[in-house]
Amino acid sequence: MDKKLQKLAAMGAGDFEHVDGKLIDHLCATRDLLKAWSASEILQDAGLYHAAYGTAAFNEDLVNISQRKKIAEIIGQQAEDIVYQYCACDRAFSWPKIGVETKPNFKNRFTGEVYLIEEDMLQNFCELTVANELELAIDNSAFVLEHGQFLYALFLKMGDFISQPARALVEHVLAGNHDCHYLDKE
Repeated sequence: MDKKLQKLAAMGAGDFEHVDGKLIDHLCATRDLLKAWSASEILQDAGLYHAAYGTAAFNEDLVNISQRKKIAEIIGQQAEDIVYQYCACDRAFSWPKIGVETKPNFKNRFTGEVYLIEEDMLQNFCELTVANELELAIDNSAFVLEHGQFLYALFLKMGDFISQPARALVEHVLAGNHDCHYLDKE
């Protein structure tokens, strides 16, 4: 087991229940998807820790946001910045703006602050969002039935910010429930 995964396990990620099992398994599988898509090691590390501070959908946190420095020491500052952005996202406010506004505003659910994020952060955020949600959807027809249509529409809007391998997996996992396949871009 690599050092980053060992530290994650030591924080208790194996003790948390998640949608289809243990949180640590979901975190590892999210990282594995990002790796399969040839994401940077920085984004892969962010994928492994993407729920460290809890998320809008997963209110449990492994560590308090006051321990951001500790997480940065484990995965690096750039990866931690992605993790923080991902965990801090007020999805109800932020997701509808992606792909609709040229420079979408984000709202931090911890602080209430509304701000613009840099394009590279937006790309990392979108790629991580797709990896997270697809990891939950793969082999989970109940999840796809409940969330697939919404996620497919969201990922269509994220299309310019996600990689071709991510778009292809979106099509494979989610498009079967739809008549149109808009993510196959040249």
